[in-house]
Amino acid sequence: MQKQYKLTKESMEKLEKELDYLKTVREREVAELIKEARSFGDLSENSEYDEAKNEQGKVFSKIAELENILSNAVLISDDHFRLDEAGIGLHLLVQDLETKEEEEYQIVGARDANPVEGKISDESPVGRALTGKKVGDVVTIEAPIGEIKYQVLKIWREE
Repeated sequence: MQKQYKLTKESMEKLEKELDYLKTVREREVAELIKEARSFGDLSENSEYDEAKNEQGKVFSKIAELENILSNAVLISDDHFRLDEAGIGLHLLVQDLETKEEEEYQIVGARDANPVEGKISDESPVGRALTGKKVGDVVTIEAPIGEIKYQVLKIWREE
C-alpha cells in the first residue's frame, strides 16, 4: 500500500506550484545547460556537461517525488477538525508539568513538519501522543532525555 501524505490545502498548492515550476521552467533551463555544455566538445572530459546531467537527474528525481506525493495526498480540510481534541491542523498550548514551561505546537502532516516553527508531525512521538487528547489531558512522552509529561491547556484552529 502506498504511503499517504496528509496535506493542508496550502501545502498542496505549494507543492503543485513547485512541480509546475520544475516542469515548465527548470527543466528547460537544465536542457539549455546541457546543450551549451555539449558545444564545448569532447563529452568524456567535459565537467560542465557532467554537472548539467547531474542537475537534470536531480530535477527529474524531484519531479517524480512531487508527483508521488500529490498522487497519494489526502487533503486535510476543515471537516477533519474537531476542536474538542487535538489533531492535524490544530494548534495546542501545552505545559511541561516538571518545568511549568508552556509550549505551542501545531500538529501537521509529516511533509509540513518544522520543529523550529512549532509544527510537529502527527507521526512524531510528541505528535502521536498529543493526537486525540482533550484540554486537561496529561500525556507522557518517552524522549531521549527521559519522560516528559505535558498537560493540554488549549486547542484551537487558526483562521
